[in-house]
Amino acid sequence: MEHALARRTLLAGAAAAGAGMVWGGAGRAVAGGWRGPVEQAAVDAEVARLERGLIGLRRDIHRHPEGPGQERRTAGVVARELRAAGLSVTTGVGGHGVVGVLRGSRPGRTVAYRADMDAVPAKDIVGGALASAHVCGHDVHTAVGVGVAQVLARLRQRLSGTVVFLFQPAEETLSGARAMIDAGVLERHRVEEIHALHCGPFPVGRFAVTPGYGIPGQDKAEVTLSGPDAPDGARRLAADIGALATVALPRTPADLERIVADAQTPNGPLARFVAVRARAQEAKVSVSYRCWPQERYAEVREGIRRAATSYAGATVSFPAEPFPAMVCPEGDARRLAHHLRRTLGPNAVTELRAAFPPFSGEDFALFLDRVPGTYTFLGVRAPGAPITAGYPHYPDFSPDERAVGVGVRAMASWIAERGESR
Repeated sequence: MEHALARRTLLAGAAAAGAGMVWGGAGRAVAGGWRGPVEQAAVDAEVARLERGLIGLRRDIHRHPEGPGQERRTAGVVARELRAAGLSVTTGVGGHGVVGVLRGSRPGRTVAYRADMDAVPAKDIVGGALASAHVCGHDVHTAVGVGVAQVLARLRQRLSGTVVFLFQPAEETLSGARAMIDAGVLERHRVEEIHALHCGPFPVGRFAVTPGYGIPGQDKAEVTLSGPDAPDGARRLAADIGALATVALPRTPADLERIVADAQTPNGPLARFVAVRARAQEAKVSVSYRCWPQERYAEVREGIRRAATSYAGATVSFPAEPFPAMVCPEGDARRLAHHLRRTLGPNAVTELRAAFPPFSGEDFALFLDRVPGTYTFLGVRAPGAPITAGYPHYPDFSPDERAVGVGVRAMASWIAERGESR
């Protein structure tokens, strides 16, 4: 039903555009000379024209997965599409990053949109794999980002401000955002806010906003034991450290369904949690964990140290500072939810009340640490599909391609709105 309604809206927008007419902000039909701000009907009409090509673009990127730091071909495809749309393009930013700048014809604010381009390394695919693959949806993210750029470029005469498109490499290794930031993209373009989408296990046509929540960061520890009983001790210590968890990592599709439901439950089991993976190998225990809120890192580190003291000769190390959680500003997320309901319908939005523990960090956190913005889940689960078909990093991840057009419709009008002076 939602898809049918969305399709009718697209067709209606296309028909209006074909008649040389769009709807003004006061609900009046205007034609010819005067051009008002970007309206949803105009966005929908452009998406209807571009959607087939964007799906083709997504399929092309999907067939040529490139792991973190290896996105040379993908970056070339993105740069070509942005230049063809009339954007000013810079390549090689923070590795294979691509920056496209679109200046509207009206004064306004500078807003950034980020899309990540890399595929999931084989070792990070659930169950393991032989090669990198696009099982996290970055091919969808890239197609949506290109689509937003194309739509707004076609509506440049009505666009306020400047839009800076950041096509980021190496998200899977949590290094691409830092590289682009270190290259000066935010300061050089005077970015005032930034926005992004990520595929999620929600019905296609629906978005999940995360006011005050987001994605947990991650921390790692290594514990080394000594002595003839070290291997046995390492196995027991791994179990002791694992007992620090307050939630179990998912093992079955039913576990994933429960996590999605719990994430939408106010004050539910995921409002505060610790998720731990501890693995013993010979005399060493490798630990990775995520928690919410991120202030719990100190608590968990102390718990790991305390567990290790029971084993003679144990040494504990934390190789790096914890990677920060991505926390979405509450006010910005609620404004986006209002925009989505107003433009796409009252059932277009689900609100999350927690963070997803299975996610292994998200370096968009580093952008949100510097400028405000939003990070929203784009539903990609097809009707009747198993949850693993819409859950990133699972080998059968297979997003419903209709999500590409839905994402472009939503983000093009949102970015245009955010660029208007206030």
